[in-house]
Amino acid sequence: MLCPVLLADLKAEARKAALARRLGQDPLACGQALAAHLLRDMPPPPGAVVAGFWPMGPEIDIRPLLHALHGRGHRIALPVTPKRGLPLHFRAWSPGDALARGPMGTSQPGPDAAPLVPDWLLVPLLAFDRAGRRLGYGGGYYDRTLAALPGATAIGTAFAAQEVDEVPAGPEDAPLTAIVTERGVTRAGVAD
Repeated sequence: MLCPVLLADLKAEARKAALARRLGQDPLACGQALAAHLLRDMPPPPGAVVAGFWPMGPEIDIRPLLHALHGRGHRIALPVTPKRGLPLHFRAWSPGDALARGPMGTSQPGPDAAPLVPDWLLVPLLAFDRAGRRLGYGGGYYDRTLAALPGATAIGTAFAAQEVDEVPAGPEDAPLTAIVTERGVTRAGVAD
């Protein structure tokens, strides 16, 4: 087990490298390929409430997947970012719904959107490894959220270039069930 200071330093360095690795990727084209892989190889079960996110900057664009899942009858939720130290909560979203500006450059459903509790989450990340560890932006929102939803399925979404040999992780870092990229689905802990 790494001491908290060393772990924080390792994560900070890993974040810098991860941000550089995703530059030059095509967010929309890769997002369309990601959607095709997930829908074919690991679609959510019928009736699952799926939480996604609205992409920021050079993140992979999962909006094609959100539209396809909505078209298949899934209720879609997007996160609402609370005060630091709290888990995310989610509100309903449908294609065409207006989004409000959230903290840290996020876009989120407005206060009139119905609250939803997801049982299947598409999780943004900066880096991932094949064991299902993820490196996020450092706020801990998804770790707290996944801890509060112990039965939920967590699927990381990323560019394939964001894969690393090992993500520095501590005991509070929630693991993923799988990761999907423009190259396919990787189930956590399963070798190719």
